[in-house]
Amino acid sequence: MNIIIVTILTFGLYRLTKALNKKVTFPLFHPLLLTPILIIGIIFLLKIPANNYISGATFLTHMLGPATIAFAIPIYKHLELLKKHIGMIMVSVTVGSLIAVFTSFGMSLLLHLDKNFLVSVLPRSITTPIAIEVSKDIGGLPTLTTVFVIITGIVGGIIGPSVIKGLAIKSPIAKGLALGMSAHGVGTNKAIEYGEEATTFSTLAMILAASITIIWGKFLIPSLVGFIY
Repeated sequence: MNIIIVTILTFGLYRLTKALNKKVTFPLFHPLLLTPILIIGIIFLLKIPANNYISGATFLTHMLGPATIAFAIPIYKHLELLKKHIGMIMVSVTVGSLIAVFTSFGMSLLLHLDKNFLVSVLPRSITTPIAIEVSKDIGGLPTLTTVFVIITGIVGGIIGPSVIKGLAIKSPIAKGLALGMSAHGVGTNKAIEYGEEATTFSTLAMILAASITIIWGKFLIPSLVGFIY
């Protein structure tokens, strides 16, 4: 498919579902869940090969990297606040990233997933561009990892606000760290609703989680996988 057509189609559907989600707040109407379903329906009805759509979406795929780097702007704006809480941030995100790796590992063993699935699911809690690179490094399947990253983000974006409300979390710093660590870019998008401070800390949590997971990919993850296989 033509890159321009795919870009307009994908962006248009996303804006449409995002506007719909503002009026209908039901979790299953989340734009990142509804948009792919609509796209799958369209390419199925028009009998468009999936690979044609993927090749047409090259521009959007390449924008993932710059979009991730752009998150550095709110971090720079709140640099002094970040310095003040750097210890708490590092401990929170380090523990969170460890929990993400070990819960993914444990669930994979419980479900008897084969090695390819197990390795591919381990970097699921970080932003897509970096998760793909980590997946390559540890012998996973980047496409499969992308699917797990999207599922993690959507689930975190849907249930995260309910958890925050249920636990009566008031601090924008805590809200941001929780959303960024658990649901990476989707969580950060959700954190925007809690204000600029929550967005900043969510962005930082997402970036730190990705950086720390790269380290786990070099040392911890190969040891875990080697323990089983």
